Amino acid sequence: MTFMTDRKRAVGLGSAKSGTAHHWQMTLSSVGLLILVPLFVFTFGPILGGSWEEVTAYYAQPLPAVIAGLTLAVGFLHFRNGCQVLIEDYTDGVARKALIVAVTCLSWGAAALGLLGIVRLAL
Repeated sequence: MTFMTDRKRAVGLGSAKSGTAHHWQMTLSSVGLLILVPLFVFTFGPILGGSWEEVTAYYAQPLPAVIAGLTLAVGFLHFRNGCQVLIEDYTDGVARKALIVAVTCLSWGAAALGLLGIVRLAL
């Protein structure tokens, strides 16, 4: 049994060099979602259950369309960053890289499809 300090165990493992930036990105997206999600709920609620014509007329207005688009974009950015942290914590090697690429593609693809849907509704 060896008695090693935490510092001794960490020597030679290197630095990720992006932890602070990633933390700030997650913090800012959390604050953004804290503001955007209630706005989205209050702008989406009145049109819930409306007909196709009512929904397209509602999302032709700039405020509901912009709030929905920002909520989607920031939400999927936050999803990607959170999943990346989970993958980095629990996987190793090639599986880690493949899962990070897959989650990144999934989040950007879902955000793009959501924004395309909002644009199609707005126009």
